[in-house]
Amino acid sequence: MKSMAVGMTGIGVRGIAAFAQTPDLTGFDPANGRPKLADRRFQSTLVEETIAETVRKIGDPAMALLFANCFPNTLDTTVRPGIFEGKPDTAVITGDIAAMWLRDSSAQVWPYLPLAKKDPALRALLEGVIRRQTRCLLIDTYANAFMADLNAPPLSWSVKDLTTMKQGVGERKYELDSLCYPIRLAHGYWKQTGDTRPFDAAWKRAIELVLQTMIEQQRKHGDGPYKFQRTSDTSTETLPASGYGNPVNPVGLIASGFRPSDDACIFPFLVPSNLFAVTSLRQLAELVNAVLHDAALANRAAALANEVEAALKQYAIAQTNQGQIWAYEVDGFGGQVLMDDANVPSLLGLPYLASSPDAGLYARTRAFVWSERNPWFFKGSAGEGIGGPHEGKPMIWPMSQMVYALTSSDDAEIHRSLMMLTASAAGTGFMHESYNKDDTAKFTRPWFAWANTLFGELVLKVAAERPQLLR
Repeated sequence: MKSMAVGMTGIGVRGIAAFAQTPDLTGFDPANGRPKLADRRFQSTLVEETIAETVRKIGDPAMALLFANCFPNTLDTTVRPGIFEGKPDTAVITGDIAAMWLRDSSAQVWPYLPLAKKDPALRALLEGVIRRQTRCLLIDTYANAFMADLNAPPLSWSVKDLTTMKQGVGERKYELDSLCYPIRLAHGYWKQTGDTRPFDAAWKRAIELVLQTMIEQQRKHGDGPYKFQRTSDTSTETLPASGYGNPVNPVGLIASGFRPSDDACIFPFLVPSNLFAVTSLRQLAELVNAVLHDAALANRAAALANEVEAALKQYAIAQTNQGQIWAYEVDGFGGQVLMDDANVPSLLGLPYLASSPDAGLYARTRAFVWSERNPWFFKGSAGEGIGGPHEGKPMIWPMSQMVYALTSSDDAEIHRSLMMLTASAAGTGFMHESYNKDDTAKFTRPWFAWANTLFGELVLKVAAERPQLLR
């Protein structure tokens, strides 16, 4: 997505454009913590009790303040609850951009799922997110972002894109993970609440379109219907080869135009997204079987998962001097990109998404991506972590440090990540998209709800499993 280039001194040129897209920044002041009670978008007594209980376990006042600000940030500032056709309908903006990314919205509300069963209003809010995502997928499964107001014009930087823009779409960068995240959220919601109300005829139509899109993007019968080009001086903003991306050998993997960073893929078979797809398709098969009792649809999803998994084992593993690891991108012809990006799905984050089928392969991959062998790993006086082309060198994404801790079983790694994350906030009270490896005061995006909520999720996990690390 578009980023806000911001530091402690003010808003950069790209930031001004992004703020212009957001009608309701009033009441949000990162320097002063949470919005006033009357300005919060949604309130939950159970969430507040969880915050208070967790804060009491945190010995570092700065970390405690961060958690108290960050965990509720999505509910405080980004949800737009409503009703559509008599049912809950919840838009979720990313923060400083007034649009709803399928990926971000799923990730932003994910940490609240365990509380939903005991909080009917929160459950309804989350049901509304699933229903809004269904509406979005029925508009266009190739779009990554939709306007919070589906009658609004697209995001300003998307207006002249050479692709098929439909009403309600904010940006149309096709990303495989954007099809997986709504499945993850639906499956997690069902498992946590037992509620089947969102899984109606519209949801089934949307899921059928998701499956159709994934199969189209295996590209066994040509490039498929999607193409995208943008006039830009940044190569990662557009796709080569007349908008279809670089060629692939149709070996059973699913192509993606863009990464979860919204940057263009070099080779369209994005490995972490394909591994995520295997997990999501199997979750979908389970959900469809149990709730819709549609064995044929469930079998289609399971068969696609099996095909992609087999192709990953054959084409997505790279040989290095330290042993076999997962490649980041491949083309099916033998071309491989060895790197990792901070955005999730990432190679680092595979276990977080329950998408790491081989522990040894993951361990070697993890060692690779969290080292200077990964071209997008940075280490400096302010911290270490993974970045990516989206913000470039030498910017570390706190999200990578969160995922490093979430996927670690090592107390020292987790504790050090928490220390780096607390320092990375640079006194603002919130997480950021990225920061300079040598200076936390040079950061992007003062209001990035995904990073805020993910930090809250991490702290809750540590409080439950390793409370001594918070004391």
